[in-house]
Amino acid sequence: MGRTSRKRSTLANRAIVASAALILGGGGLIAVNVYASAGEGSSGSPPDRTWNAGTQMSTIDCPDVGNELPDVPGEARGEVDRELAAMDTQITDAYQQFAERKDEISRDPALAENAVLGPLKDKRTASLGRISTAIDRTADRPKSLDGLAPCSLRADDSNNHANQGADQGQGQGQDDGMGSGMDDGQDQGGDGGQDQGQDQNQGQQGNGPEASDFVDIQSVEPNVDRPRQRRGASRGTFTTDCGRNQNGKFNPDNVIVAPGVSNGAHHMHDYVGNQANDAFASDDDLANGQTTCRNQGDKSTYYWPVLRLQNGTAENDVNADGGGKDQNVGEIQTPSQVTLKFVGNPTGRVTAMPRFLRIITGDAKALTNGDANANASWSCTGFEDRQLKDKYPICPEGSKVVRSFAFQSCWDGQNTDSANHRTHVAFAQKSGRCPSGFRAIPQLVQRIVYDVPPGPGFAVDSFPEQLHKPVTDHGDFINVFDDNLMKKVVSCINNGRKCR
Repeated sequence: MGRTSRKRSTLANRAIVASAALILGGGGLIAVNVYASAGEGSSGSPPDRTWNAGTQMSTIDCPDVGNELPDVPGEARGEVDRELAAMDTQITDAYQQFAERKDEISRDPALAENAVLGPLKDKRTASLGRISTAIDRTADRPKSLDGLAPCSLRADDSNNHANQGADQGQGQGQDDGMGSGMDDGQDQGGDGGQDQGQDQNQGQQGNGPEASDFVDIQSVEPNVDRPRQRRGASRGTFTTDCGRNQNGKFNPDNVIVAPGVSNGAHHMHDYVGNQANDAFASDDDLANGQTTCRNQGDKSTYYWPVLRLQNGTAENDVNADGGGKDQNVGEIQTPSQVTLKFVGNPTGRVTAMPRFLRIITGDAKALTNGDANANASWSCTGFEDRQLKDKYPICPEGSKVVRSFAFQSCWDGQNTDSANHRTHVAFAQKSGRCPSGFRAIPQLVQRIVYDVPPGPGFAVDSFPEQLHKPVTDHGDFINVFDDNLMKKVVSCINNGRKCR
């Protein structure tokens, strides 16, 4: 089923603190620079650490610059976005150099700094300078960006967390969409016994995922709490049918976070809905684009990283950007089912989304950023009261893999986007109410089902240095409903009706 194919996230206040660490590798102690980051328990200077013998440095960890730029003047936004995308490419190139020379680096630690980390820091410093200059033309020059230039090598600690997946709860704001957005008892499928074509401890030629990234769903305790509906809750739903990407629209762009930049995502996306979406699509292009949605009033664009089988089969993008050139290999899987449902708020009525509202949910860089913004869930049909955030599920025979996204459901009432693509929307609080200054909007809940062979042997596309970890899964949405259809969505939800 080969086809011709063609993120940056936020994390609260990342602390970059250099310290000396001793790593055992290649038969001796290796001294390297390690940068502690939020989500790894950093507070001030971390103590020196000594890794156990056999520890392997697996990837490159860089501060997420986009998170440190919550306010970017509109006049500078285009230039800043292009520089942020260039910094992603710099990390990709450095990671590939590291991966190709990993054995040499284990024998000669100075090589990491001289051949990989040092040149990467220089390139990032130049990009940060250009970002500062762009902002300085119309606003106060940002401070302390230079401290975000250094990157570090990161040890693969997945084995230390191999049994944590069963204990993970939902990401912030997951539960109230999941209760309404899931349907159990879907048609069953899958055939066992297929050769996965990979060493389960190495994944895609050492680029992940690993056996420890998977967990048997039957070993996971039920962990989904259904939200309590209060008086006045908006209990209705609106489901839009936009297909499963049967027509095979893919590209490695991301018009939200890297507009005007080809291969801005460094991984391939599935698209349903609007067919005009690529890196260069304007709002007018989207408004005039074709749509795969059955209701032609919905020209919204819904996209997410493709899922591939790691079965040794080469996809048509094996030599293309976003595919093999970015360490994403294997056979792309068309979902067996895609459900796009908009649900209400458990405490009150919802208001219309503004046209061209952009929402990103999840974190494409959660491996190195930490899981503060991770928001994808993984499960299996028949077991959807058990949700995983940082593990892929191993489903029993006859059960299918399910990945789900419950998008942010509160809007600031003013902006269709923000500099970091997050602060204009928010998740509801545990009470179900929106944070102060935000109003409830219809919540998009996506449920994507795959009929894949039981067991390990699949993964979502990712930035190369994110090693195809399940916690990096994410979804993107741009609202292009026409006004009449959006009014119907709001009416259905607020009046407790189930509409399609």
